[in-house]
Amino acid sequence: MIKNVSELRQDLVSGDWVVIATARAKRPHDFLKRKHRRPVQPKKDCPFETLKGKKVLLQYQHADNFGRNNKKNENNWFVAVIPNKYPAFGEGLCMVERHETLFNWMDGVGFHEVLVYRDHSLPLALFNQKETELVLKAYQSRFLNLSEKDCVEYILIFHNDGPEAGATISHPHSQLIAVPIIPPDVARSIAGSKRYFENRQECVHCVMVNAEKSSGKRIIYENERFLSVAPFVSRTAFEIRIFPKNHQPSFEKISHEDISFAADALRISLKKLYIGLKDPCYNFFIHTAPCRGEQYQHYHWHIEILPKTAIWAGFELGTGIEIATIAPETAAEYLRGIKI
Repeated sequence: MIKNVSELRQDLVSGDWVVIATARAKRPHDFLKRKHRRPVQPKKDCPFETLKGKKVLLQYQHADNFGRNNKKNENNWFVAVIPNKYPAFGEGLCMVERHETLFNWMDGVGFHEVLVYRDHSLPLALFNQKETELVLKAYQSRFLNLSEKDCVEYILIFHNDGPEAGATISHPHSQLIAVPIIPPDVARSIAGSKRYFENRQECVHCVMVNAEKSSGKRIIYENERFLSVAPFVSRTAFEIRIFPKNHQPSFEKISHEDISFAADALRISLKKLYIGLKDPCYNFFIHTAPCRGEQYQHYHWHIEILPKTAIWAGFELGTGIEIATIAPETAAEYLRGIKI
């Protein structure tokens, strides 16, 4: 009998394939052997240590201290939103296409903001419930503000944690970029969601959420309104996706109560990674319907968390097929068992 050395799994939404390398699969504890470089920049050199001289777009106070030992004063802000000093997108003429022989291009018009958290060395994975709620509240507030701007077609909120995840400043912060196009990865996800809905009159993500609830094998954490899972088609070891259980196309339209439940699911998921993999570098981002998304009611917003457990090499770069060296069922079982 021939023993399979790997599995090819196809994403239900995009149609993309990934490899689960069962023959060279690692046990969860094998990932603890990786050494994560976590240099913390001195406060005196940190551009986010003070808001002095910066244009503050939004600021939330650390109300009632939230269990932290902070005195109430003018410096007692918890999260502040400022323009990125070196933006990837900025002012310009909106959607004016230009041509150069065979090629088309246009100005990179949009907005690039940074959400800075007050504590210089407290990682997002260790925020308490109220603090995580404020993070999502700030995300929502800026999303609603920028979605009304001219030229803004899509808004991506993301968090890079650690140098392997692309964070060039160690001080905890998230970013928001508003762009005049729908990014390719999002467009593929939306197209797949639309295709599935047109064929079956069902939301593909709702179908997957219900399947995961029935199976239970890949569930990491759940509360009344949100589900955290290791997706069947995991692009990297210990990938996590967080879905609202009820169908919701747009992140920015979530209720105050949903923010609380979403914060709980995000906080617990990040803390399980922090403890279980000993503070790995990671990225997370929110995939949601484009702005003014009335025609995207088939979509289902969610959060994707991607720990940096591997480096892309020739096969991944040459094919676009990612290889995970642990089955998501095993990863979920391990993370599920982490006590918070």
